Amino acid sequence: MTSEPASQIPGTTASPNLPKVHWDGSNMRSTYANVSNVASTREEVVLLFGMHQAWQNGQKEVTVQLSDRIVLNPFAAKRLAVLLNNVVSEHEKRFGDLSGANAKG
Repeated sequence: MTSEPASQIPGTTASPNLPKVHWDGSNMRSTYANVSNVASTREEVVLLFGMHQAWQNGQKEVTVQLSDRIVLNPFAAKRLAVLLNNVVSEHEKRFGDLSGANAKG
């Protein structure tokens, strides 16, 4: 995997005072999620991701297969919230408003 200058990595900026970041994806895995949930305590924020494949109107109960739990400290969670907000805003500029999108989760 090649490294990129920080200015070319989404959500980062180049600065002479910061070290160059090398992104090592050799152990990374990809998981699809169409459901997410968030819980928190004073010390941590817990993100849960999973998948539900059979959404139907009128169901009294659904089962979501959880696949991943990410635990962050509140500072990292706030940085993630800013990055996600920026990515979604950029997506809407390019492809249109998501407020009417069919989002289930």
